[in-house]
Amino acid sequence: MFNPKSTYTNKIVRLLNNLFRVLCVLSVFIVFSFTFAAQIDTVEIKSKAMWKSSEAVIVLPEKYLSGSGNFSVLYLLHGWSGCYRDWSRHTDLGILADKYEIIIVCPDGGYAGWYIDSPLVEDSQYETYISDEVVAFVDEHYRTIAEKDGRVICGLSMGGHGAISMLARHPDIYCAAGSMSGIMELTSSSKKYGLTELLGDYRTNRDRWKKNSCINLASRLAEKNKGIIIDCGVDDFLVKGNRKMHKKLLKLKIDHDYYERPGKHGWNNWTNALECHILFFSKFLKHE
Repeated sequence: MFNPKSTYTNKIVRLLNNLFRVLCVLSVFIVFSFTFAAQIDTVEIKSKAMWKSSEAVIVLPEKYLSGSGNFSVLYLLHGWSGCYRDWSRHTDLGILADKYEIIIVCPDGGYAGWYIDSPLVEDSQYETYISDEVVAFVDEHYRTIAEKDGRVICGLSMGGHGAISMLARHPDIYCAAGSMSGIMELTSSSKKYGLTELLGDYRTNRDRWKKNSCINLASRLAEKNKGIIIDCGVDDFLVKGNRKMHKKLLKLKIDHDYYERPGKHGWNNWTNALECHILFFSKFLKHE
């Protein structure tokens, strides 16, 4: 027999169950939002070396905002044809900043700046800009651990080359560096990606090219006790160069972590690798 009261009751029960599910989802979202409350800023950093200003993304962990201590800094570099916004567009840096209680700085290295000081292009002095001017700006405006044991540098592709080479050139500024799919040898590419403009024609400037290749700077890292992590996809077109760098470091008896993972030269690999690099850096960074 049809029972209208029973049908009405069933509808109410279903409605309450659905409402309960919605409230559960909302509660999880609210807790998640308040748990990861890092602040992401975009700042302009002037460069005396290049006579111009460039922007940078700076991520402050929630603990920085609610406390008074000093924090270590990760300088995170983009690749060729990229910009300072690349990393923040492809992954949630706030979650990582909160989880590891670290400031993350994403500076601009130019479309094809290669993180070197060009002897030919006056407004392309990105080694000096990053390691001197950006570091000085961040230490002046934020509560950082303003010493080498409070700084690490990491990057992808062109930025991987920049990170390892700047660790070698500036061991007094950084305690560790990481490369993801990095170009280890500038002379290894048939496509010069703007390097001819920065360093001159390779045929007449080979020494200049070699001196700026991080594989030739590796010997500077001997007996420095620096943290070095290198990884590359097994199907990445740069994997041979990374293997060569790995063998060079082994020959020089320089401690380092080296990984190959499935994948090509792309963001899926780099965003997956980033947390592994930060976890590796935590063994070297000073905390207050």
